[in-house]
Order: sequence, then C-alpha cells, then structure tokens
Amino acid sequence: MPVRNLLSKSKKNFLFGGKKYSKTIHISGNKIIKMVDITHKQCTLRKGIATASVLTSSEITIEAIKAGQVPKGNVYEFARAATLLAIKKTSDIIPDCHPLPIEYAAVDFHIEGLSIVITVTVHTIYKTGVEVEAMHGASVAALVLYDMLKPIDKNIEIGSIRLLHKSGGKSDHGHVAKERAIRAAVVVCSDSVFAGEKQDRSGLLLKELLEEQGIEVLKFEVVPDDIAAIQNQLRASRQAGVDILVYTGGTGVSDRDVTPEAILPLLTKQLPGVMEIARQYGQQFVQTAMLSRAVAGFADGMLVLTFPGSTNAVKENMKVLFPQILHVFPIKNNQGHNE
Repeated sequence: MPVRNLLSKSKKNFLFGGKKYSKTIHISGNKIIKMVDITHKQCTLRKGIATASVLTSSEITIEAIKAGQVPKGNVYEFARAATLLAIKKTSDIIPDCHPLPIEYAAVDFHIEGLSIVITVTVHTIYKTGVEVEAMHGASVAALVLYDMLKPIDKNIEIGSIRLLHKSGGKSDHGHVAKERAIRAAVVVCSDSVFAGEKQDRSGLLLKELLEEQGIEVLKFEVVPDDIAAIQNQLRASRQAGVDILVYTGGTGVSDRDVTPEAILPLLTKQLPGVMEIARQYGQQFVQTAMLSRAVAGFADGMLVLTFPGSTNAVKENMKVLFPQILHVFPIKNNQGHNE
C-alpha cells in the first residue's frame, strides 16, 4: 500500500492559559508523529538553568569526594565531561527536541550536608530554548555521580531534577502593563480593492492577528493608492485616539505604491529599525522581501506601521514585531526598559 494511504493529517486547536494554539499532527495507524514547527521563529539569546541533587548516606562519602579518594576517580571532572556531551546530544535522545547550537555550557557542584547539588547552565542563540538541554545535562551529571559513588555508598539516591530558570524568546516580552486595551486602526491601501475589483484578504487577516494580541481594532478602512487618502486616514485615526495605526499595501516599487511617501512627512519620530528587522526576517522566506519600502514611526503619540499587501507578509510582520513592539508605549512614557 502506498505510504500516502497510511498517513492522514489533522489540525488540532486547543486552549492553554487563555490563548488559542493550533498544531498539525500526522497520524499513522495508532501512532502520532509530530515535531513543533519552529521555521518562523526568530533566533534570539536563550538561557536555561537546571539543577539536580544526589543524596549520599554518609559523611564518609562526602569526605572521600573532598579528598579525591573515590576509587573510580575525580567524580566532578567525570560528571562535568559527561554533562557537556549530554547537553550536545539532547536531540539524539529526546525525540521532539530540535538540534541546536550550544553557545555556552557550565556545570557547577556544591555540597549541602550529605547532598551534592548540581547546577547546569546552557546558552544558545537559536529559535527554541535550552531548558531540556540543561535538564538532560543535570540528569546525566547525577547518574555519573551515582555510578562513581555506588562502590563506596550503597544507599546513594538521586533527588529532584528541575528547571530553575529560562529566558529568551517571545515569552520574555509577552506582557505589557497597560491601564486599558491598546486601540488600533487598520487601513488597506489598494486601488483594486477600493474599486471592488479584488477582495481584501490582508486587511482582514491583520485585524484578526491584532485582536489575537489583545488589541482592540476600532477602525477598518479601505482606501485607494492615493497620498491624500492615505494621509487623511492617519489624521482621522490620530483624532480618534488610536494607539496603533497599521497600513497594509502600497509599500512596493510600482508607480502606484505611495504609502511610504504619504506617511513619512507625517511622522514626528521615525523607527527605522522596526521595518529593517521585518525585511530581514521576511528575506529568509521570500527573496524579494528586500524590495519592501515599508516605514514605521510615531505620528505624535500614535505608532504607525506600514506592512506589504500580501497575506504572507502580514503574517511574517506580525510574527516578528509582536508583542515586542508594544513595549514602545511604556518606553515612550518614560517607564524604562525591562532588563
């Protein structure tokens, strides 16, 4: 029977922590084969710190470790070497772990009473975290200590193995303290959509993605590729008390693409890095992302973003910019940066 008849695809939606998640799983008979898709994640600095403990049964064991008299050798150096190897081999052992570069790893030991406490620290600059790598390293360190000490201590035990700390990725920027919901406006810039010749897709998608971020979309408008019409929407949104105005469309290189020309004169403070990172991110998926002329900045107190008009570009811009971009509001209000 052909392989294609053995496999089926199913998209599962589920709620966790008040957020909606979706995952595509491939089902083969009674087996579920899946790996989290991290294709669209960003490479950021990520850290994981894990701990494990090994409980000895006698002060004699502790003294043997301190004096370097364990028959099998230096327990710390053996455990440290094994831990470094284990960290780098985590994806070979844990099926759903992604292979990733290990930029830094450290293993520390200290004695508390009859216990040896292991602390493992791992750093990477990648798309996914290193919590499991740190915990895998800590567990292997504990096993090596157990193996080396069991000839002199028959009652040795491995205690809890747990994660102490993780950082990096969007979870570090997921919460922005605010007194009220952030209010947004979406403006589609397209001659053909305005004339009814084409159906809007990018604007509706943008509205949905903003609402998924907990942002209230107050206005949704479609305008032609006309400088005056585009500028009028900025003025109207600012007057309506909108916090974020997002345009989609008109950022390319055709004669009718005039969104940047319309917006730039009205910006009171430009944010060039915002769309630089969006273009850089998009270039990984579409080779023509470099042709986008999108701009961003503040028009007085209102954040203005301009996205390309394709649905893929809207998805990519939202993925790379949100929720981190929302931190411009506390920073602008002199509430400082999170360290």
